[in-house]
Amino acid sequence: MAVQTGLGEPRGPWFVSPELDPDGRGRWDVPGSEREAARRGWRRRLLSAAAVVALSTVSGAAAGTWAADRDAPGPSAASAAPVPAELVTAAEKTVPGVVSVMVGGSSGASASGSGFAIDNEQHIVTNDHILSRGGSGPVTVETSDGRRFTAEVVGREPGSDLAVLRVPASARLPALPLAKPNSTRVGEPVLAVGSPLGLAGTVTAGIVSALNRQVRIGNGRHTAVQTDASINPGNSGGPLVNARGEVVGVNTAIATIDGNGSIGIGFAIPIDQVQQTADTIIGRGG
Repeated sequence: MAVQTGLGEPRGPWFVSPELDPDGRGRWDVPGSEREAARRGWRRRLLSAAAVVALSTVSGAAAGTWAADRDAPGPSAASAAPVPAELVTAAEKTVPGVVSVMVGGSSGASASGSGFAIDNEQHIVTNDHILSRGGSGPVTVETSDGRRFTAEVVGREPGSDLAVLRVPASARLPALPLAKPNSTRVGEPVLAVGSPLGLAGTVTAGIVSALNRQVRIGNGRHTAVQTDASINPGNSGGPLVNARGEVVGVNTAIATIDGNGSIGIGFAIPIDQVQQTADTIIGRGG
């Protein structure tokens, strides 16, 4: 079997290292010490193997793997960081406002992900790539207590990989509070909430690893919040929340090595970008 090199065919938004020039060459490609040369080689090897992929599940592939292995014992997922007591309260407040998003025909969902209520008018924010992968089929959301509703697609913004849905008032989804712009800090604890592999209401903990990471989303580069909270296929569109239960971003992509799942590097669209795009789609923009 041939050894695969490079990033291969795109499977989602690609991570663009801020330390790489657009042509892929390191900015430190100048004569230097042996230590610098070794560091250049290590970073190149790592970045050549790491790709950022969108987090929605397609055609039930990931969910099917889970179903086949559900009776087999497996390793427990380890939290990336100690969990402060405040996060327990934050999780309790957040889960009721988060939904599973399913797109597809009567034979089953062809794409799935997550979303969350952004206001009391029952608008739901999610990722556009979930809708794109699902094709033209109907959109259904499932609440944390198992109720299902057909969702209206209010609008989509592929360039920012965001979309807004709306469900009937009877859904009574509690709107999640949004963090103030520029209030997120590196090192603060966060929770990723969503439906990885179809497991609704899954909560994982970590920290904000970095801010203003450059990620290729849609047709252009955007800044993203980096986190080490465990996020996996199906988490797309779900919220990343701080210890106060405020949404700091929308989980959108993860870095993988050889497509082997989460390696503790995930990316979320910052909440100020999300709010601006959602307001424009809904018609509240100025």
